[in-house]
Amino acid sequence: MNSRSPILQIRGLKASVVEEGTEILHGVDLEIPAGEIHAIMGPNGSGKSTLAKVIAGHPQYEVTEGSILFKGQDVLEMTPDERSKAGIFLAFQYPVEIPGVSIANFLRTAKQAHLPEGAELDLFEFQDELLERMRLLDMDPSFAERSVNDGFSGGEKKRNEILQMALLRPALAVMDETDSGLDIDALRIVAHGVNTLKEENPEMTVLLITHYQRLLNYIKPDVVHVMVDGRIVRTGGPEVALELEEQGYAEYREYEGATPSA
Repeated sequence: MNSRSPILQIRGLKASVVEEGTEILHGVDLEIPAGEIHAIMGPNGSGKSTLAKVIAGHPQYEVTEGSILFKGQDVLEMTPDERSKAGIFLAFQYPVEIPGVSIANFLRTAKQAHLPEGAELDLFEFQDELLERMRLLDMDPSFAERSVNDGFSGGEKKRNEILQMALLRPALAVMDETDSGLDIDALRIVAHGVNTLKEENPEMTVLLITHYQRLLNYIKPDVVHVMVDGRIVRTGGPEVALELEEQGYAEYREYEGATPSA
């Protein structure tokens, strides 16, 4: 049994889309010990991306029941900005474009925001760190002068997300469909970046949201959870992902539309 303390504890979490009132999460229970890599897999529409966004505090969703604790703190009492500063990072499935704002300026602002109040970012140290992190992800230095995600390919957008993660060094990295839109070469580079960050900081915790086994060939999970219809319906080792790759989600259809047990 793992003796590590949980960094993330989710209990009975229910959440709805604010505008529609449609409930997406129907009682999620999830616990992740510090330093582990967990993967959540599930069919389309199962609530995986919703869970990632709720953890980060996306305003599109409203939590109607349950709790989220991060390092023992009540996440639901924090603003998205406070969650980020506390050490929660979300790599989006569809990163937004910010025309006119260079990646270098965006990352410098983010890095400054994460410093203690009153502290000033050393621009020379930041520049050195940025270039070093870009080399890690096989990025040309000129990439930093481009506008954030403006006209980027899918692979470039995902590398930019990992670059942000590399600079901010979160305690918990939630990666929502990071493999979406990546060819095999881009997938390898992104996975190498994540694995290198994990080697640098073994206490960093990673939650991978994915449909496919292929990402897990490069970023090895300790635990795999299966989500169906807004609930975790199975938890096991890496072999669960292999089973899903071979058999699909047919055996889990019985959970769709089912009433959660008390």
